[in-house]
Amino acid sequence: SSLRSLLKGAYVKMIVKSAVRVAKGVLQRIEFNSRTLGGTNTIFAAYLPDSTAHKKLPVVYWLSGLTCTDENFSQKAGAFQAACDNQVVLVMPDTSPRGEAVPDEEPKTYDFGLGAGFYLNATTEKYKTHYNMYDFVVKELPDFVESNLPVTDRRAISGHSMGGHGALTIALKNPERYTSVSAFAPICNPMAVPWGIKAFTHYLGSDKEAWKQYDATELIKSYKGNDLHILCDCGTADNFLVGDVNQLQPLAFMEAAMAAKIPYTFRMQAGYDHSYYFMSSFIAEHLAHHALFLHQ
Repeated sequence: SSLRSLLKGAYVKMIVKSAVRVAKGVLQRIEFNSRTLGGTNTIFAAYLPDSTAHKKLPVVYWLSGLTCTDENFSQKAGAFQAACDNQVVLVMPDTSPRGEAVPDEEPKTYDFGLGAGFYLNATTEKYKTHYNMYDFVVKELPDFVESNLPVTDRRAISGHSMGGHGALTIALKNPERYTSVSAFAPICNPMAVPWGIKAFTHYLGSDKEAWKQYDATELIKSYKGNDLHILCDCGTADNFLVGDVNQLQPLAFMEAAMAAKIPYTFRMQAGYDHSYYFMSSFIAEHLAHHALFLHQ
């Protein structure tokens, strides 16, 4: 049993980098050494409502989008009072491994490498040691959180853009681990758009069959799990939807879900863009949605 605890993160050193009071709780930034990210140090944020002083709460995991760290959501989403109202802990990981040893492409671009891990396990020689954000989010991070913080093992998952892609694919691949999933402006069909094609080529190689396991539109076609209470929001003024290239492809996901008879709610919100102004407008609804199922 001691070995099991060790593997589950109970004895991994936890460093609280900062703690700040916000709403009716405390936001901590926590660092630990990640074996799935190639032995690099990673920082995640955790928001703990005051009630965690006397009881464990379920967790909503938030996956951020391209270029983000653990801090963007904390600083811009305005989610903390809603987390208190709905009695959930929020956990916000980084979007990629970081550190001097972590490889990237030259010249550096915003949509690949650091800040752009795409929530998959890389298989190409250059990237497979460090870029395992899928295993990190699905296994290592929750093991660490559940060993070290006042939380239960009930989880929901949400995210934005690349993180919306991560949330949908991770939930569809692990329905037994999550009570519900939601997303803001998710990259629904990455195999079919420039962002995904670039990332998958570098991380996974040229075999497009291997790409399908990280594409929500492909995954939902054969989904056989429990109802994940899928909730997605996308703004009608999102420049990645209505700009030069539709990077998000919500219709492809909706059509695949309907054909597979998988229930979902996908709302097109009039006038909103791709930014945190949009997310801050609806994050309370998303947290209330997750709380419905987390507290059952």
